[in-house]
Amino acid sequence: MGTPGEGLGRCSHALIRGVPESLASGESAGAGLPALNLAKAQREHGVLGGKLRQRLGLQLLELPPEESLPLGPLIGDTAVIQGDTALITRPWSPARRPEVDGVRKALQDLGLRIVEMGDENATLDGTDVLFTGREFFVGLSKWTNHRGAEIVADTFRDFAVSTVPVSGPSHLRGLCGMGGPRTVVAGSSDAAQKAVRAMAVLTDHPYASLTLPDDAAADCLFLRPGLPGALPFLLHRGGGDLPNSQEALQKLSDVTLVPVSCSELEKAGAGLSSLCLVLSTRPHS
Repeated sequence: MGTPGEGLGRCSHALIRGVPESLASGESAGAGLPALNLAKAQREHGVLGGKLRQRLGLQLLELPPEESLPLGPLIGDTAVIQGDTALITRPWSPARRPEVDGVRKALQDLGLRIVEMGDENATLDGTDVLFTGREFFVGLSKWTNHRGAEIVADTFRDFAVSTVPVSGPSHLRGLCGMGGPRTVVAGSSDAAQKAVRAMAVLTDHPYASLTLPDDAAADCLFLRPGLPGALPFLLHRGGGDLPNSQEALQKLSDVTLVPVSCSELEKAGAGLSSLCLVLSTRPHS
């Protein structure tokens, strides 16, 4: 694939799903989540969409909210996309599995090749999958099992796929992410540091690493929209979220930092990687 991170190609589209009123009840998908301030959650989501469209120059496609899918805004769990291929996931929670239907249709309309997970023994959340530009790491977590990871490997055969044990309630992307084409950022918790050490043992590619005080700050999105030669963007938690990590993020000098807040949506388990799907494609004319 050339230089590390080349596979993290230029992005043209972002897909998000609106925040339904049912998310504010605190009973989302029977998960016993705390009640949300609906107006604040919708405002955060709107700002995220605006940054993707206006600041990053992506064509934004927004699926409407569905009251029967309170966790529908966590759209990043529903698919794993690389190039023109989209693997439709099988979320661990049966209540969340209908979320993939609208996403499948939207990605089909964009002309992507759709791969389904037909094995009922497999579970996979998209935010357990980290693509570095050279390889995939799949977190084996509460949400994703070995069979799900095997299907990622079967789908994306041009790339190495390694599994990383994830302890606790987090997804892999809730502990670490790409802060640049050659830089892995990770939180400072034991779970995050164990995941990064496991990745370092499994890879044949050299990555720099940056430790952040907050695990949630490592859930960021490295994107290359816009004109060739321009600095890529790092969409990260800002706006008063996780202030202890903001100084550390300033060390990433080869990206343009774009801060957004999702402190209210975080109460529903959202991180930045779960709130959007970013792809490089052109819709059929």
